[in-house]
Amino acid sequence: MAMNGTITTWFKEKGFGFIKDENGENRYFHVIKVANPDLIKKDAAVTFEPTTNNKGLSAYAVKVVPESKYIFIAGERIKITAIKSYLVYSEEVPVDTRIDKENPVLSVGVLLSNIRPKSDVKPGEMRSLKKLAITTFQGSTLIFTEDEIDIESTVKLLKGLK
Repeated sequence: MAMNGTITTWFKEKGFGFIKDENGENRYFHVIKVANPDLIKKDAAVTFEPTTNNKGLSAYAVKVVPESKYIFIAGERIKITAIKSYLVYSEEVPVDTRIDKENPVLSVGVLLSNIRPKSDVKPGEMRSLKKLAITTFQGSTLIFTEDEIDIESTVKLLKGLK
């Protein structure tokens, strides 16, 4: 099962470094296990096969994700060259809409509004929710809400990519 990770440390002269994997664990990797070693650098995104050696967790079949090919938004990996357009809009949604439980990544704002005593929410009360829609050249549309992402900074990122 391939995993995603980020190179946290890279000792070029020694030819090895460490990757922080999706679970926040540090994994050792060696340059000979990297498909595209010329792209190795600190903070680079990688995919790899997790394994364990006598020193502990390690990674093999490491591939450095080329810069600027993908952007990650709320856990979705979007190919930058696939983004056709994006649009920010607001939608009225019921205040008591529950957050999708399968999405454990909650922003502080969401947590705070979840903690609010239920009593001050009138049934049917609406709030304006900002959303970001990204349309790809494949014709699919990905929609993110301000409960999941920081829309302003994401749009800045999108603008910087073009």
